[in-house]
Amino acid sequence: MTDSNQNTNPPKPVLKFEDKSYDMNSLPDSVKEVLKALQVADTQVKMHQDTLNVLGIGRKALGMQLKQQLNDVTPIEEDKKED
Repeated sequence: MTDSNQNTNPPKPVLKFEDKSYDMNSLPDSVKEVLKALQVADTQVKMHQDTLNVLGIGRKALGMQLKQQLNDVTPIEEDKKED
């Protein structure tokens, strides 16, 4: 018994950009370098977005902690404006 997948070639990698498709294997090296740079940029953006999300969560937790701790502190009277 033979595996029918042995006779098929793996699909060629394709770049889809602006409604056009390109054979990745036939792209010039300069284009491949730009694609790698884009991947690095995308990775960095994702990493920084994750960092901002973590910082936002931490900031929210600190705000809740501040609110809780200020419950035991008597606020000062605000100056009343005279009209």
